[in-house]
Amino acid sequence: MRENRVRSIWEAGGAVVNGWLQIPDTFAAEIMAHQGWDSLTIDMQHGPVDYQAALRMLQVVGTTDTTPFARVPWNEPGIIMKMLDAGCYGIICPMVNSRAECEAFVGACLYPPKGYRSHGPTRVTYYAGADYAANANNTVIPMAMIETRQAVENLDEILSVPGLVAIYVGPADLAQSYGQPPRMDHTDPFMVDIIERIVAGCRQHKIYAGLHTASTDYALHAIERGFQFVTIQSDSRLLASAAGAAVKAVKSGQKTGATGGSTSPY
Repeated sequence: MRENRVRSIWEAGGAVVNGWLQIPDTFAAEIMAHQGWDSLTIDMQHGPVDYQAALRMLQVVGTTDTTPFARVPWNEPGIIMKMLDAGCYGIICPMVNSRAECEAFVGACLYPPKGYRSHGPTRVTYYAGADYAANANNTVIPMAMIETRQAVENLDEILSVPGLVAIYVGPADLAQSYGQPPRMDHTDPFMVDIIERIVAGCRQHKIYAGLHTASTDYALHAIERGFQFVTIQSDSRLLASAAGAAVKAVKSGQKTGATGGSTSPY
């Protein structure tokens, strides 16, 4: 059975640096997979990635040591099982607001008797190995998104669901549900306190906590606060940011001395 490096990093007490894939393209995914991310999450909820694109992206990510995850469009067992069969080692599920919703999500990720996942490991046996089915329940990572006020109110019940390995804080939706502007990298005391409560709950229940961030500085800050899975922007935002900065620097006539880490035009 192929190692789930995310679990290995966690078991060693480390934090996972996760990349986010929104561009539905194999070359873009391949470039990201060779940049040293511990894991890469294909975002199927927001953006243009459909199942066929996600499958091809998994094939190129699978040629590296980067662990493949997907954020599914919704808490729907069909797409959860389909993405696991395609080769995902972790599933991030949006809008998990209650214990019942979390039980339904986790159950879709796990084979009986722990869950109700249907047996049909199509592509994943080529990625993980012929013994995948026997070891999948101890390898796959169900990660429920905590991103609403209702989820925070039901946090203890959600974190108590057997088989849940991790949660993932969606900071924009979380803020929006409290009547705050939907933004990332919260510094205002009100939202910081809510996020601290989530991390404390995870610590109490021995559940790993993840967070989407907009900067490397905030990602490091999140790790210091107890998060063990941090995402930094996305492939599309990183591309836009680097391209925009390069164009701005040249048009403004300012020499920065930056080469982007390579002297090659390719």
